[in-house]
Amino acid sequence: MVQTIPAKDITFAQLGEMFGLERSDNEQFFRERQDNIPELSDLEKQALNEVKRDYMHLSRYTLLEPIVKMVILSPLLKLAGFYRPPFYLAAEKEVEIVSEDEGTIVRGRLDVLVFQPQFWVTVIEAKNTQYSLEVGVPQALTYMMANPHTEKPAYGFVTNGREFEFLKLTQQGEPRYSRSYPFSIDRGDDLHRVLAALKHVAQLAQQS
Repeated sequence: MVQTIPAKDITFAQLGEMFGLERSDNEQFFRERQDNIPELSDLEKQALNEVKRDYMHLSRYTLLEPIVKMVILSPLLKLAGFYRPPFYLAAEKEVEIVSEDEGTIVRGRLDVLVFQPQFWVTVIEAKNTQYSLEVGVPQALTYMMANPHTEKPAYGFVTNGREFEFLKLTQQGEPRYSRSYPFSIDRGDDLHRVLAALKHVAQLAQQS
């Protein structure tokens, strides 16, 4: 009998046991997170400072997922250039992956997918501010593994509005992933670093 697991309930252990997904400890695996990161313009920095002020004001109350998307995620995607050609967006896209022995199906709906017609670029999972990123990372990796274009790396971005983390997944041979260190809207210019990293992902996608 085939077992179906909601993606929101998946764990790192299950991803390893059922799909062979392992974390890479190789520092060269995810060099994109720190090499050739673009500089931001003064206008971009000013826009981010306004986003941060809005967030700080609104976060006196719990921010649920739709508000996180509106206040934080939407301006980041716009500033990163994902609203312009060659990119497109999809929301609540249903995806599923099947275990190697075909005994388990993991099914769910990803929050936001940034794509080009030829391949997926970035999978984005948003949570409300009460959730740790640890809740969203296995879910985002599940959706990234559903990327039909396995010859190219898949990138993920997880946020709860206050914290942000980038993911990279490769599926040529054994599936491997890596995570960036977490960025925080409360720490210095981390929000600037988040936008710069998103812009870099956009550049990589256009070069491939």
